[in-house]
Amino acid sequence: MLGIVAAVAYPAAGVAVLLAAWWAWIEFFVEPGSFLAAFAPDKGARALSDLLADGTLNRHIVSSLKRILVGLVIAAAIGIPFGLALGGIQTFARAVSPVASFVRMVSPLSWTPLAIIWFGVGDQPVYFLIAIGAVWPIALSTAAGVAALDQQWLMLGRSLRATRLELLRTIVWPGIRADVLTGLRLALTTAWIILVPAEMLGVDSGLGYFILDSRDRFAYSDLVAAIVVIGALGFVLDRAAHYLLTPRRRGARRIPTDTAALDPVGGAAQGTPDYRI
Repeated sequence: MLGIVAAVAYPAAGVAVLLAAWWAWIEFFVEPGSFLAAFAPDKGARALSDLLADGTLNRHIVSSLKRILVGLVIAAAIGIPFGLALGGIQTFARAVSPVASFVRMVSPLSWTPLAIIWFGVGDQPVYFLIAIGAVWPIALSTAAGVAALDQQWLMLGRSLRATRLELLRTIVWPGIRADVLTGLRLALTTAWIILVPAEMLGVDSGLGYFILDSRDRFAYSDLVAAIVVIGALGFVLDRAAHYLLTPRRRGARRIPTDTAALDPVGGAAQGTPDYRI
């Protein structure tokens, strides 16, 4: 019982201290007639209540969640097969690792001009920016899981004349599932960070669009409300992902004790077969 109380009390105390500091800053350091007074927590709370009551924020929230879902699905559809190949085929890993590392180091938002040129304005460039940022946690976690698979299990499967699809279904997937789920959770965090600036590209809905629109309307209380919603939704999504995607490690794998598994090329032992799976 005490553990439950502590689990609730400490976060609540942290939020209360933050709100008190926020209120004190507005109350004692901001002129009453200044536009900064519109950022007061009480005004933001009233704006949030009004926006939720009249449904204004609802369509923006739904649009943002839809874009996150589509972007993550695209990232997973690309990242999981790419990670399997990166961790399982040494020749492929050696060939594509330099290019993949180069692309991974480019900020997803740096692709904004090209995304607009390629896809125009609308949802498509937003999907692209989310996917290109979220694909790497998924791909690298998958590759690390494949590189850490116990080769004895794979050899046993081959000795029983299992096909590559059967190996993938019965040995590889159970062994890398924890890593894939970890990658998906990291990808969700990355996607949520990218979402807001990506929604300022010319779409007519979404939380990022609403922030831009609130700024243009000088509706700073609405802007505060949108920021609170973004933070709260991000927290809820992260907690939900932690609950749903918590890795339960089992299957044919070993737990890596060093960072070699994170480098499928450099971490591969000399003389091992080119195809791990």
